[in-house]
Amino acid sequence: MKTMMEGPTLSLDTEKLNIVKSSAPVLKEHSKAIGTHFYELLFAKAPELRHIFNQTNQKRGLQQEALVYSVYAAGENIDSLENIQQLVERIAEKHVSLGVKPEQYAVVGEALLQAVKDVLGDAATDEIMDAWGEAYQYIADLFIDLEQQKYADTLQQEGGWQGFRNFIVTEKVQETPDIITLTLKPQDGDSIPDYKAGQYLTLKLDIEGEPYTHMRQYSLCGPSGKDYYKIGVKREKGRNGMPDGVVSSYLHDHVAEGDILPFSAPAGDFTIASEDKPLVLLSGGIGMTPVVGMLNTIAEQEPNRPVTYIHATQNSAAHAMKEQVEQLTAEHSNITTYVCYDSPSHADKTDQRYDKEGVVDLPWLQSILESGNKADFYCCGPAPFMKAVDSALKAWGTTGENRHYEVFNPVSVLNDA
Repeated sequence: MKTMMEGPTLSLDTEKLNIVKSSAPVLKEHSKAIGTHFYELLFAKAPELRHIFNQTNQKRGLQQEALVYSVYAAGENIDSLENIQQLVERIAEKHVSLGVKPEQYAVVGEALLQAVKDVLGDAATDEIMDAWGEAYQYIADLFIDLEQQKYADTLQQEGGWQGFRNFIVTEKVQETPDIITLTLKPQDGDSIPDYKAGQYLTLKLDIEGEPYTHMRQYSLCGPSGKDYYKIGVKREKGRNGMPDGVVSSYLHDHVAEGDILPFSAPAGDFTIASEDKPLVLLSGGIGMTPVVGMLNTIAEQEPNRPVTYIHATQNSAAHAMKEQVEQLTAEHSNITTYVCYDSPSHADKTDQRYDKEGVVDLPWLQSILESGNKADFYCCGPAPFMKAVDSALKAWGTTGENRHYEVFNPVSVLNDA
């Protein structure tokens, strides 16, 4: 696959390069205002793009924040985008899963530059806007090249497809009161491509009474290489005046076995590196879905690779796929598992259904991990959980190349570092 280093050549002269890098922090400082105004302008220019963007995240302000963070990071690293390769890969994978087209970059760039100019006012000089215009075109060309290569690679796989393909829900399991799993087989009966453990499917859903198409990503939690896919879905409950999740509620309440749902091909960059290092998988809550997918794949494909799986949740009532993980552990000697409950029930305590009460912390990790901080760590869950784990691993001296994360919202960075 083509890499960033093989993409378009950066043509900014030294003066424009310095303007972009020095003004990037200004965009970050005004990120909320720029992001909000950008989407207002974008949807006025191209209302059809509302069908691509998550309108719930729009209301929560998450996409606005993610947009300008990405612009800031690209500007600050405009001459060394390899420094943010993970961010670039993550955005490109998401674009491919949504079916983003090359021609859409032009209207996005127009709205973005206008938002910057409107918000910054006199501070957005002609020199600054000219430099950012060229920088945006360079970044857009890079993404277009990378995404076209990803589309082509998907089509070259056996059973690969572009766009959306119908799948039949062959099994629906209520794992916990708030989590279901759906087993999916292609309606056309043809083959489906293998996927990398940790990737996701994108659902495209039109719901009666909803003005826009909804697209959502759901992690693959079954083993790859089968004639079906399996995803996990948590019912998203509204908080602080926000409504319940439209799509998750629909899947829980209205989708039944035999129904047909359209999905794009597997995508995502949160995947296991093909190395011989011991693996440590950590998940919090619904973050277990891609991690259990990884565990399934390791069990089938790398039976000699040591893997430790740590799951943190409230208690056994909220613990999804518990029996499946216990069975994998019993059948594969290379797998060790631990459970952490922060609010165990009386029965949990009586039956000792967990290994630690409270939260995952560094002293406990140091006490249970024989491989120490030299393993490859993969972590997925709520942002507070991952920030805590990341801080612990940094304090332990775990290198950045050994720490891998997935976040279930558009903000794909744990902190500015």
